[in-house]
Amino acid sequence: MTSMRKTFMAVSVALGASLAASHGQAETLNLLIWESYIDQKILDRWTEKSGVAVNQIYYDSGDARDEVLSDPASNIDLAVVGENGAELFGKRGILEPLTRDNVPSLKDYKPEWTSRCAGYAMPYLWGTMGIVYRSDMVKSTPTSWNDLMAPAPALKKHIAMYDDHNEAFVAPLALLGKSINANDNETLKAAFEVMKKQAPFVLTYDYVITSIQNPDIGQNIYMAIAYSGDQHVLNDKAGTPGVWRYAVPKEGTLSWLDCMAVTAASPRKKLALQLLDFIGSPESAASNAEALTMPTASDAALKLIPAEMLSNTEIYPPADILAKSQYQKELSVQSVQTRRRIISAMANFQ
Repeated sequence: MTSMRKTFMAVSVALGASLAASHGQAETLNLLIWESYIDQKILDRWTEKSGVAVNQIYYDSGDARDEVLSDPASNIDLAVVGENGAELFGKRGILEPLTRDNVPSLKDYKPEWTSRCAGYAMPYLWGTMGIVYRSDMVKSTPTSWNDLMAPAPALKKHIAMYDDHNEAFVAPLALLGKSINANDNETLKAAFEVMKKQAPFVLTYDYVITSIQNPDIGQNIYMAIAYSGDQHVLNDKAGTPGVWRYAVPKEGTLSWLDCMAVTAASPRKKLALQLLDFIGSPESAASNAEALTMPTASDAALKLIPAEMLSNTEIYPPADILAKSQYQKELSVQSVQTRRRIISAMANFQ
């Protein structure tokens, strides 16, 4: 983790602690989550109903999130984790096991979704990974990972990548026709060569939603690797409706699922489970999906979502894209270490 990101997380956690304290006797739940990843109106309705406030603590990479969750003193009650994280942190005793008894709304999620959260979290939102681009600066829709990894000369120092050890390798490995979960050194070395050639074109390795808000570089980002749905956040942050667009490359990509979990050590566990059930209810899941323009995994919520949204292939990917997509799997320790060394090395080639 870079020193800037460590500072970012330290400030976020400290801010969370101070906000929680400011409520005095009122109960406050701390939710560890991506920025702009839940509709505030849902949390407001929860507070109005329960009298319990919710303090959001933001992270901007999976590695940063995992560092916070691994800290026993982090004071986190709920967290959004990836499907791999749900299983790993659950087995380590960091996440509370979930059932229909303690989270009744789980009944609305099919086993193929709940199984991916390993019994330690509730399916939250899902989607793909692809390329976001400023349509006023990039006139042709990207169709291949090659458009990002070997960009046109005009895009030099206008690319934003991502230094998470999982997501950073999705583009080069998919472009090479390899598994995004590759562990062997030969494949990772080939990915390194692709990343090394791209490095002179990269302006930043910070997550695009974070970097777009940096006044020193935000206006100079024209293309980035991103999650589906990020284009809406970027347009909102930039104040430019519709200019940021999203495309999934023809080579295939990552199909991701985020899960929401309750920490086993939470001193407010009963309230945290109640909040999780509230967020997972059909009404909340549907309104959250609509507000974020992202797909929900709740069957009951799907019945409440307008047909035009369900038919929007930018939100609910077509079957042919999903057929070429890969799920993340647990990586070997050696692979994680190698990937992190490669990411650290990228600064030397910019």
